[in-house]
Amino acid sequence: MTQKNCYILGIESSCDDTAAAVINNGEILSNVVATQAIHEQYGGVVPELASRAHQQNIVPVVHQALQKANIDKNQLSAIAFTRGPGLMGSLLVGTSFSKSLALGLGIPLIDVNHMQAHILAHFIKAEGQNAPNFPFLAMTISGGHTQIVKVTDYFEMEIIGQTIDDAVGEAFDKSAKILGLPYPGGPLVDKYAQQGNPKAFKFPKPKVGPMDFSFSGLKTSVLYFVEKEVAQNPDFISENIEDICASLQFTIVDYLMDKLKNAVKKTGIKEIAIGGGVSANSGIRNALKEAETKYGWKTHIPKFEFCTDNAAMIAIVGELKYKTQNFAENNVVASARMKF
Repeated sequence: MTQKNCYILGIESSCDDTAAAVINNGEILSNVVATQAIHEQYGGVVPELASRAHQQNIVPVVHQALQKANIDKNQLSAIAFTRGPGLMGSLLVGTSFSKSLALGLGIPLIDVNHMQAHILAHFIKAEGQNAPNFPFLAMTISGGHTQIVKVTDYFEMEIIGQTIDDAVGEAFDKSAKILGLPYPGGPLVDKYAQQGNPKAFKFPKPKVGPMDFSFSGLKTSVLYFVEKEVAQNPDFISENIEDICASLQFTIVDYLMDKLKNAVKKTGIKEIAIGGGVSANSGIRNALKEAETKYGWKTHIPKFEFCTDNAAMIAIVGELKYKTQNFAENNVVASARMKF
């Protein structure tokens, strides 16, 4: 089959978003995401409810992706799916569906590492998006992961820094919960932060290895700070929400930039790419843009639609693997703690 009519269907189901996308020669023809609103009332993702929602969503989402791409399922060249890491129940739905569809159509199956996909999303052909040159440093920041990765080639990646406890997205969401904001709170913290004073309150930056991260202590300091202030003034949060969010965001972004600067110093690599849901945050985007002029870095910031969990990033990895005939066996199993 020629490259011109090589269609790859990507399927993503690692957490609480059911997504499907179709790619052809690096160009995304469709990218459909069904979000699960049910988790909002619980203040976080409930794994059992997530897997049930995936079962309900996966067929209509795939159907819509094929419709938007204007192709029939029989035109597909391969199925790429998220094998891990993620929530086991959610992964099982996507894995089982993908295996069955590939078997039924008699086409190759391609397993994808979700974290590698966040990095390789930079190679999707999109307006205003230029792919990074090898080698580059990738910082993947999301609700479940915080890593700095040295990327030498498409599938030659080395983690040189990572969180020793919680992920940055969790720090945003849990802090937002302490402030009484609904789930997911990270985007709301960002929204309020843009109107506040980032120097109004001081939060501590955790001290760990030069390129590693820790966020559990920061969450605790936010909790103690809020409890202390609310005891003196019950309206403290409502009266200071913008300044609290601005100060919290400033601390987190400054902390992330400290680690990136250490990684650049150690490796000598000044080409930086970010990925993952938290890369949609305006604070980190602005800090990276400033770093281009301040430190001479070349930074790559993905389009918003490729930041949070999506199937376009799964599809691009599928296409890259398809070119080298790197296929999975049909007895492949999901892996909740899948490594690079």
